[in-house]
Amino acid sequence: MLLTSFPAGPLQANCYFVSRGPGTGCAIVDPGMDAMDGVRTVVAEHNLTPSAVLITHGHFDHMWCAQDVARDYGCAVWIHPADRHLLADPMAAISNESATMLRSQLGMTDIPDFTEPADVRDAVDGARIEVDGLTFLVDHVPGHTPGTVFYRVDYDGPEDVSQVMFSGDFLFAGSIGRTDLNGGSHPQMQDSLRDRVLPLDDDIVVLPGHGGQTSIGRERATNPFLAEVMS
Repeated sequence: MLLTSFPAGPLQANCYFVSRGPGTGCAIVDPGMDAMDGVRTVVAEHNLTPSAVLITHGHFDHMWCAQDVARDYGCAVWIHPADRHLLADPMAAISNESATMLRSQLGMTDIPDFTEPADVRDAVDGARIEVDGLTFLVDHVPGHTPGTVFYRVDYDGPEDVSQVMFSGDFLFAGSIGRTDLNGGSHPQMQDSLRDRVLPLDDDIVVLPGHGGQTSIGRERATNPFLAEVMS
């Protein structure tokens, strides 16, 4: 299995690539702002064929370049239906005040015109997405946004790891995603943590949308937000 990534854009959102190995079809998870140069570099370096774009949630720093990847490589974009509208209007996920502040902080003078990719598919709970011999399982975990999902895939490598989870902004090392933006809900986040994370095996590696990797076991033992729903 080939797993690689790079942090994209001013918010340094992790963009991941997953495939059986060099020269095969790959899934690209969360191609965010300013990701296209990195995408082209990784694709060329490993002779990959992008076959699917997997979006964990509709915030702009995770899907800004989804349309470009889909157009350039002719692949489908997967996103939960509750966040699908953000593909065409990513700023709808934040307040007008927050959007103005972000434009100032990030030096964004103009927001490009966004349109849905030609092929958008529903990453609903329990879906199985097949990408050139790999099967990605979809878990719907609302809380950060109504349509937040994480993707799990069986790991085929030398480490003692059963699966890899791409958690977006739902679960981080030692923390969780914020719930104070449009569509966020702390009670839903707690339900998702309790019902969807706690039952998972400790050896699952978590690859979040920002920062470094962790594991379910480590988060179960150290993450205060998981401790809260376990009590």
